[in-house]
Amino acid sequence: MRWYRVRALVVKEFLALLRDKASRMVLIGPPILQLLVFGYAATFNLVHVPIVIYNQDSGGASRALIARFQGARSFRVVRFLTTDRRLASILSDKEALAVIRIDSRFSQDLALHRSAHVAVWIDGRNSNTALLALNDINAITQSFNAHWAASHGWPHPKALVTMRAWFNPNLHSRWFIVPGIVGLLTLVVAMLVTGLSVAREREAGTFDQLLVTPLEPFEILLGKALPGFLIAGLEATAIILVAVPWFGVPLVGSLLALYLGLFLFLLAAIGVGLAISSACATQQQGLLGVFLFLVPSIILSGFATPIANMPKAVQYLTYLNPLRFFLVILRGVFLEGDGVSVLWNQYIPLALIGVACMAMATWLFRHRLS
Repeated sequence: MRWYRVRALVVKEFLALLRDKASRMVLIGPPILQLLVFGYAATFNLVHVPIVIYNQDSGGASRALIARFQGARSFRVVRFLTTDRRLASILSDKEALAVIRIDSRFSQDLALHRSAHVAVWIDGRNSNTALLALNDINAITQSFNAHWAASHGWPHPKALVTMRAWFNPNLHSRWFIVPGIVGLLTLVVAMLVTGLSVAREREAGTFDQLLVTPLEPFEILLGKALPGFLIAGLEATAIILVAVPWFGVPLVGSLLALYLGLFLFLLAAIGVGLAISSACATQQQGLLGVFLFLVPSIILSGFATPIANMPKAVQYLTYLNPLRFFLVILRGVFLEGDGVSVLWNQYIPLALIGVACMAMATWLFRHRLS
């Protein structure tokens, strides 16, 4: 293999990408824009969720509880009700996510050291949001209970529960999402660069010219793969440099562990991209093939939903997905401080997938030549 020939092909690929205005915009603009959009919009934390208070009690305890809901960042009280006639329409029309009803004997029961009742009606059409809202409502109520007991001389409960969240003390969902975005956007960029490279040559009519050069098939594939490695690697670095200071996500692990995982992940992603591009005759076919791979790989990666919650057959299918292993590496390095020695069980599957994908790309390329 002659490296100067591969270098010439790599330069040609970069020039083809940089001279095309549309390609430049696709590679530079959307990843940064998607990082900002996902980083701010994709969150599991509730902020200013509309709720309605139906207070049947006029005592001080109910007012103190309502004040806690009004002061909570999670909720925004949009209406106070005096009757129950509009309860159903408020939820069905999505005027509020939840209605909190305070019983008419709430303050009296608390004064007599009896159980006081608070009822919650919640819109369950979005079950995830409903569960998050119920957790926040329960936390506010428990905080009110503890303060009321302490201020009125009630005996403290014999058993106290103290919670501590490891790796994410404040349970910021952004700390979970942003490292995943690094893997997601890196996969998109790598697939777009390599998934259209061979198909672009065929569509432009320059593929036959490439074949009559002294370049061997493996050198052509290597020349097509290296620009993807460099561009996707630089994109990943840029996203990390934006994510850490801008969103405040900690990066407490080893950079060596992170970039070793990135290299193996790119090996697999570029192998898939080259295989798709080698099998397609036009860029439109290549773009469709990239899309068909990206959607299930993101869904089956654990980016948004836990893999443990998936059916067993689907869980076994995720072992073929390189993004699954890279997300474990990213979150381990960012949040847990993992090093190379801890992540070897993620590197080995990634390396096997990468070698298999590159071998498949080479076979498809040679098969199309014949």
